[in-house]
Amino acid sequence: MAAIEPVLRSGASLSRPRRWRLVRHAPLSDKLALGMLALITLLALLGPTLAPHDPLAAVGPPSHPPSWQYPLGTDEVGRDMFSRVLCGLQSTWLAALAVIVGGVLIGGAIGLVAGATGGWVDTVLMRITDVFLALPASILAIAVVAAIGPSLFHTLLAVSILWWPYYARLVRAEIRSLAARPHIEAARLAGVGWGGRLWRHLLPGAVPTAVVAASLDVANLVVLLAGLSFLGLGAQPPAPELGSMTATGLSSLLTSWWIPVMPAIAIFLLSLIANTAGDSIRDLMDRS
Repeated sequence: MAAIEPVLRSGASLSRPRRWRLVRHAPLSDKLALGMLALITLLALLGPTLAPHDPLAAVGPPSHPPSWQYPLGTDEVGRDMFSRVLCGLQSTWLAALAVIVGGVLIGGAIGLVAGATGGWVDTVLMRITDVFLALPASILAIAVVAAIGPSLFHTLLAVSILWWPYYARLVRAEIRSLAARPHIEAARLAGVGWGGRLWRHLLPGAVPTAVVAASLDVANLVVLLAGLSFLGLGAQPPAPELGSMTATGLSSLLTSWWIPVMPAIAIFLLSLIANTAGDSIRDLMDRS
């Protein structure tokens, strides 16, 4: 037992990286990326509170260009574009985070059970996962939303159903890799049960990989959800949603360019910040 304990301690240290120390000593570019990620999330949470006007009410002259009073102008019926974009951040950004969290929880649980159990349980779960992976997610999401009716909730439900298989495969592969390491075998020889090995050693070791994959996946979801709304399958007008606002404003592109361009720029910035922050999170995890 005395010879096994150092191996167990080394395995535990690998599974609990010093995250706060890593963030403190991270390069300035990584700190800025994570700060922008936190700022966007805060704006999404507080968007309706910070909006100077009601996003659904006409508050000014129609199609008014950007000015000091209306920083992003007004739309074709006089609604403040700045207020609508702020509130649109909430629907687009928080919806993407909700799908990511759901995908990680569902897929991670399936991958964890499959990788730790093995045998016929692993085979059955992975074959089910393969069936979902073989389906084109975006096309199937369009079909599901079109069948049950367009709304933001239906869009999130359809995308969530199709987004977990990648995380199931990823976590399962990581669990299988961790299970072959010496500290896991040492834990088994020390009398640690299946549940203890799973909870104390395998799960903490798989979390960083899932977090990195999820952080890099947020931008894809932002674009997908905005694209579905652009096609009329997400939040319905006049709800302030970035994809829907871009679509409804296209008819004004040549006369009032800011109406479709401002929400499109917001989608671009969300994707850019998500990708940059994902790269920074990956770099931090690689240094752990």
